[in-house]
Formats: sequence, structure tokens, C-alpha cells
Amino acid sequence: MEPIVEVKGLKKYFTTPRGVLHAVDDVNLTIERGKTLGVVGESGCGKSTLGRTIIHLLESTEGQIFLNGKDVTHVKGKALREVREKMQIIFQDPYSSLDPRKSIDAIIREPLVVSKRYKKNEIDQATEELMEFVGIDSRLRMSYPHELDGGRRQRVGIARALALNPDFVVCDEPVSALDVSIQAQVLNLLKKLQQQKGLTYLFVTHDMSVVRHISDEICVMYLGQVVEKCPSRELFRNPLHPYTRALLSAIPSVDIHNPNKREILHGEITSPIDPKPGCRFASRCRFATDKCREPQKQEEVSTGHFVTCCRVHEL
Repeated sequence: MEPIVEVKGLKKYFTTPRGVLHAVDDVNLTIERGKTLGVVGESGCGKSTLGRTIIHLLESTEGQIFLNGKDVTHVKGKALREVREKMQIIFQDPYSSLDPRKSIDAIIREPLVVSKRYKKNEIDQATEELMEFVGIDSRLRMSYPHELDGGRRQRVGIARALALNPDFVVCDEPVSALDVSIQAQVLNLLKKLQQQKGLTYLFVTHDMSVVRHISDEICVMYLGQVVEKCPSRELFRNPLHPYTRALLSAIPSVDIHNPNKREILHGEITSPIDPKPGCRFASRCRFATDKCREPQKQEEVSTGHFVTCCRVHEL
């Protein structure tokens, strides 16, 4: 399959009064056209920062970003504007990501107006089609965000993100703020849109059940680094990194005869501010040895299954 997005050695650091915070640290990944890469991990592990850095909402510190084989790491001005038409984002909170002073119609049509490539009648038609496409009734066209429930608000955010027919969409925890019943509707809508439009997703979430449902591949992050990456089915069948195993053990089981055996993590969480070389999970890992304090390399354990752990063959 043709890769649409490639990230090589991507880093995003923030300067703080206490030192340099390594939010994203040397991440490498490839997303094939029409596929979904899920990114999971605890809050604060750098998932959202990774997605926002890829689409240039944040400027990268180091590394390269490729879109359709073209290096777009340092694009500026008009070139950046063109890149952003091809890379969009669906935000986590449908309450704060929509302008409360604008109607649903104005919010959805705004990208079309800003692009300056469409005539008024084309914008009107495209807005109607987008609303129908994501399942928003035309009677709500002149409503305001506060008049809609969370599910409809998120549908408005999805329509806005798709207005300019992007190739790549970052879904930044798009269902975490919604009720469970509404989550299923939005996830099914995203899968339907992907099939119909050939979209490629980077799906950020902390919910392992959600990522299993929607992802083709899964990337597990811990304190800014990728610790495991493989096809979705392989991750749930054969997790290799101790952190991945701990995450999966936390999934509630409905089988009372075979409940999940929880792996409780102990120890201090390593600070992401000026971290020392070595595995950042070592302070919480019951398998850690002195070797884990040395710099770690990502290894392809089997076809398409990458793990960053020096003891992966011993576990």
C-alpha cells in the first residue's frame, strides 16, 4: 500500500522553567492510504501533541514529516495553507471547538469561504451535501452549537474537517466527551466516511476498546516515545511490551469465569523533563534490569511488529 504520511525522528520539545519537556521524542511511523493508525497511552504521553505536530498546529523541534512523499516539515505561507487543506483535525471537545457565535451553517461553510476557491452557489451546495453526509438534518442549519447535543456537535466538527476533501485526518479523542451510545454512532460514521471517501486517520485515544474497533494498526506511546507498534489484531493477540500488557489487562472483562488478570504498576513515573537515557518505563517495570537504563532501540520482532524493549525476547 502507498504511504500517505511518514514521520521520521519527529521530536517536539517545550521549554519550561524546570527544563526541557520531551513531549514527543524520536517518533517514527508510516500510515498507509485509506488506513487508520490508532495511538494509545496514558494521559500526558504525547498522543495529541504528536497529531498536532504532524498537521503543523505545533512546530516540530526535529525530524521530518512527509505527505504523499513530499517533505512538508518546514513549509510556510502559501505552501503551508495548501498542506493544511490536505491534513485536517477533529478535536476532542465538541463543546469548545465550535464558535458559539456562529450558526452551524456558518461553521461548516467557513473552510470553503476561507479557501477562496469556490463560488457562493458552490459553497451553498457543498454545505448542504456535507450536512447530509454526516447526518445533520437541514432544519438545524441555522441553529447554534449550544442548541445541539454532543453527538450533533461532533458531527458538525467532522463536517467542517471534511469540507475541503482532505487526504489525512487526525481524530483527537473525538468520542471521549460523548455518551457511550453516541460514541458508537460517531465511530460508525467515521468508518463509513473512510470507506466512502478513502480517508486516512490518525486516531488518538486512551480507550483500548475504541482503538480495537476502528484501527488497522496501533501505536502504543509512553512518555513521548513509541514502545510498541503492530497490526491491531496482533497487538491484542500477542502484546510484547510490559506497558502494553498492563494497558490491556485494565480492559474490563464481561466473562466472570475468565476475568482479566490485572497488572498493577508500581514505582515513580519518570519525569518527561530532561529524561535520562534508557527505557522511560523502567521505573515501573517489574522486569527492569540495569540494561534497561541504557539507550533503547526499536526492534522488528516479527513482520510489522515493532517493540522498544531490550528484554523483549526474554519475557
